[in-house]
Amino acid sequence: MSAARGSLLGIEHLEAAEILKILKFARRMNPDKPRPLLKGKRVVLLFYEASTRTRSSFELAAKVLGAHTVLIQAAGSSIEKGESLLDTGYTLRAVGADVIVIRHPSAGAPHVMARHIDIPVINAGDGLHEHPSQALLDAYTILRSKKSFKGLQVAIIGDIFHSRVARSACHLLSKVGVKVILCGPPELVPEIASTLAPGVRVTRHVEDALRGTDVVMLLRVQKERLAGQKINLPDYIARYQMTAARLKTAKRDAIVMHPGPIIRGLELTSEVADGVQARILEEVRNGVPTRMAILARAVGKMR
Repeated sequence: MSAARGSLLGIEHLEAAEILKILKFARRMNPDKPRPLLKGKRVVLLFYEASTRTRSSFELAAKVLGAHTVLIQAAGSSIEKGESLLDTGYTLRAVGADVIVIRHPSAGAPHVMARHIDIPVINAGDGLHEHPSQALLDAYTILRSKKSFKGLQVAIIGDIFHSRVARSACHLLSKVGVKVILCGPPELVPEIASTLAPGVRVTRHVEDALRGTDVVMLLRVQKERLAGQKINLPDYIARYQMTAARLKTAKRDAIVMHPGPIIRGLELTSEVADGVQARILEEVRNGVPTRMAILARAVGKMR
């Protein structure tokens, strides 16, 4: 069985025209003005991993559109008793779910579910694979500041290797003609990262990545992963932390983004996080209209 129409499993196989259609529809979504596009529908939020931003914005998006939502987490559910992914999916379909939004620690889990149940499945992050809704809301955020993707350069800095956000971002941005530069130490940004999507380039030097850049996208860097890769923390901070002085290498009107949660003093300074170029909280806000568009698409209401 192929995935149900309206499913969103990743960006890699999504056409540029469909991406732009979703972004255009998201601009018409206003969280302060409820629209009954999902009236009477049941949206199940199936989260095998902890989440704040993704889960809450999907829940708010569904409710603004008139849907009933049910949250299921691994702890305290039949999942904890050993129920399989597919049996959980079959059960949710049997009790009347119309859409399943799933976050799972294993890459490909949403795809497996989507092949076996006849309702739309939305990938809210699967292992180290993809995070399509984050890529869409980040693209939406870029368009709110830059108006068009034409001629843009985006520098993605941090732990690319462990980032599903980076993978989806590379796929999306390359499809709409944006130049992407990945930056970080070789342990976190291997040269093979340049093959993620057409036109992606890897550099070890922040100044090189920032030169001529319109958007600086920072990624979460976990201290335990740095330690596991034997990367010296002070050295990482000295070479890759985004500071106000370093940001001046980018274009004067460059914006700073981060999918969160941010770690002040490691990935960036408070001066940058709270500065006029930061769009970090705006990214969080943009998650709701973007996910409204994704849910509307799932039930065939995106026109």
